[in-house]
Amino acid sequence: MRKAARTGAARAEKSRAVKDLTAKQKKELSTLAAMSDDQIDTSDIPELPPGAWRDAVRGRFYRPVKQAVSMRLDADVVAWLKKAGKG
Repeated sequence: MRKAARTGAARAEKSRAVKDLTAKQKKELSTLAAMSDDQIDTSDIPELPPGAWRDAVRGRFYRPVKQAVSMRLDADVVAWLKKAGKG
Protein backbone atom coordinates (compact mmCIF):
# COMPACT_ATOMS: atom_id res chain seq x y z
CA MET A 1 0.00 0.00 0.00
CA ARG A 2 2.88 2.34 -0.80
CA LYS A 3 0.97 4.68 -3.06
CA ALA A 4 -2.23 4.99 -1.04
CA ALA A 5 -4.11 8.25 -1.22
CA ARG A 6 -3.36 10.49 1.72
CA THR A 7 -5.27 13.33 3.29
CA GLY A 8 -3.63 16.72 3.70
CA ALA A 9 -2.98 16.11 7.42
CA ALA A 10 -1.49 12.67 6.78
CA ARG A 11 0.66 14.08 4.00
CA ALA A 12 1.94 16.85 6.31
CA GLU A 13 2.68 14.30 9.05
CA LYS A 14 4.61 12.15 6.58
CA SER A 15 6.51 15.20 5.40
CA ARG A 16 7.58 16.03 8.97
CA ALA A 17 8.64 12.42 9.56
CA VAL A 18 10.69 12.30 6.36
CA LYS A 19 12.55 15.47 7.34
CA ASP A 20 13.74 13.72 10.51
CA LEU A 21 15.37 10.90 8.54
CA THR A 22 19.09 10.77 7.83
CA ALA A 23 20.39 10.74 4.27
CA LYS A 24 21.19 7.03 4.62
CA GLN A 25 17.64 6.26 5.79
CA LYS A 26 16.13 8.26 2.94
CA LYS A 27 18.30 6.36 0.45
CA GLU A 28 17.24 3.00 1.92
CA LEU A 29 13.56 3.97 1.75
CA SER A 30 13.83 5.11 -1.85
CA THR A 31 15.58 1.84 -2.73
CA LEU A 32 12.78 -0.16 -1.07
CA ALA A 33 10.09 1.94 -2.76
CA ALA A 34 11.62 1.12 -6.16
CA MET A 35 11.47 -2.65 -5.49
CA SER A 36 8.44 -4.83 -6.11
CA ASP A 37 6.99 -6.51 -3.02
CA ASP A 38 8.33 -9.95 -3.95
CA GLN A 39 11.90 -8.58 -4.17
CA ILE A 40 11.93 -7.31 -0.57
CA ASP A 41 13.60 -9.72 1.88
CA THR A 42 11.18 -10.42 4.72
CA SER A 43 12.98 -13.50 6.06
CA ASP A 44 13.74 -11.74 9.37
CA ILE A 45 10.03 -11.18 10.03
CA PRO A 46 8.40 -14.20 11.69
CA GLU A 47 5.17 -15.48 10.19
CA LEU A 48 2.08 -15.17 12.35
CA PRO A 49 0.19 -18.28 13.41
CA PRO A 50 -3.06 -18.95 11.50
CA GLY A 51 -5.32 -17.69 14.31
CA ALA A 52 -3.43 -14.45 14.97
CA TRP A 53 -6.00 -12.24 13.22
CA ARG A 54 -9.10 -14.24 14.20
CA ASP A 55 -10.33 -11.68 16.75
CA ALA A 56 -8.96 -8.59 14.99
CA VAL A 57 -11.32 -5.65 14.56
CA ARG A 58 -10.65 -3.04 11.90
CA GLY A 59 -10.66 0.54 13.15
CA ARG A 60 -11.14 -0.34 16.82
CA PHE A 61 -8.79 2.33 18.17
CA TYR A 62 -8.96 4.78 15.28
CA ARG A 63 -11.27 7.73 15.75
CA PRO A 64 -11.01 10.30 12.99
CA VAL A 65 -10.90 13.92 14.10
CA LYS A 66 -14.25 15.59 13.53
CA GLN A 67 -14.78 19.29 13.13
CA ALA A 68 -18.13 21.00 13.38
CA VAL A 69 -18.91 23.12 10.33
CA SER A 70 -21.78 25.49 9.77
CA MET A 71 -22.65 26.82 6.32
CA ARG A 72 -25.60 28.42 4.60
CA LEU A 73 -26.82 26.73 1.43
CA ASP A 74 -29.57 27.60 -1.01
CA ALA A 75 -32.76 25.61 -0.47
CA ASP A 76 -32.44 23.92 -3.88
CA VAL A 77 -28.92 22.69 -3.00
CA VAL A 78 -30.16 21.22 0.30
CA ALA A 79 -33.05 19.54 -1.52
CA TRP A 80 -30.64 18.05 -4.06
CA LEU A 81 -28.36 16.72 -1.30
CA LYS A 82 -31.30 15.21 0.60
CA LYS A 83 -32.96 13.49 -2.37
CA ALA A 84 -30.15 10.92 -2.70
CA GLY A 85 -30.19 9.77 0.93
CA LYS A 86 -31.74 9.93 4.37
CA GLY A 87 -30.51 13.47 5.04
